[in-house]
Amino acid sequence: MNPITAIVQRNLLNYVRSKGRVFGALFMSMFMLVMFSFLMKSSMGGLDVSMNYLISGVIIMSVFQVSVNNSSDILSDISSGYMKEVLVAPIARTQISMGHILSGAVIATLQGIITMIAGFVLGLRVNVLQILLLAAVMLVAATAFSAIGLFLATVSRNSPAFQTLSSMIMMPLTFVSGAYIPTTIIPGFLLPIVYLNPLTYTTSIFRYIALGAHTLTTGELVEQGMAFSIGGFVITPLMGLAITILIGAFFFVLCVHKFSRADFSTIKVAVGMRGGAPARG
Repeated sequence: MNPITAIVQRNLLNYVRSKGRVFGALFMSMFMLVMFSFLMKSSMGGLDVSMNYLISGVIIMSVFQVSVNNSSDILSDISSGYMKEVLVAPIARTQISMGHILSGAVIATLQGIITMIAGFVLGLRVNVLQILLLAAVMLVAATAFSAIGLFLATVSRNSPAFQTLSSMIMMPLTFVSGAYIPTTIIPGFLLPIVYLNPLTYTTSIFRYIALGAHTLTTGELVEQGMAFSIGGFVITPLMGLAITILIGAFFFVLCVHKFSRADFSTIKVAVGMRGGAPARG
């Protein structure tokens, strides 16, 4: 079996077996979906918003959070000693990184699709072509975010540090991405963070598709926060998607580099653990 496929299958199986983790992720997505679909719509009465606008932001945000959080799986592999065994196997470090990134991307995409299905009940209205395009964007974005999350996990080396670091990064990026609060009403001093945030561009292309905004002019896209004018240069939704892909590729290279220099010989294996699962007598 291909090493990448083996890693993806193993991670997917571990995720499915963790019932509490699956339920928690789905519950939070549904909670945010309901809250922002109704509460935010009523509180933003002065803005021209639609259910597609609000729900699409929640969907892509759930993809982002699941992508990053699922990268913590590798920390369990490290603490259990399983990663030592993987690193001594005849497997390229690129394949290890790719396997973990793809498994996180698949899980996050499935989570996004489930959230999108629930969104239909709450008022999301898209056609078949839009659904396919949105699913493709989810997969691309989830891959990029999984690469970022995996890099954070390999840098952290333990779960508490990862949770702290990811929270410090995810929380600001979430609220300046336009997913919950439109970028058009964000204070000017925060705009540099908005423009450097890959989640901003992912939200942009996701809403662009969900709203069927291909008929809008560039100026109208800028006014609605789906395109961004920086010093007269306009970043369109498609350009934003390309930026997200480049950022994901950059962090993938960092992950491979990190694995190539990794030394897990000093990591203490958890008692009774071997190969990522409890040892049996």
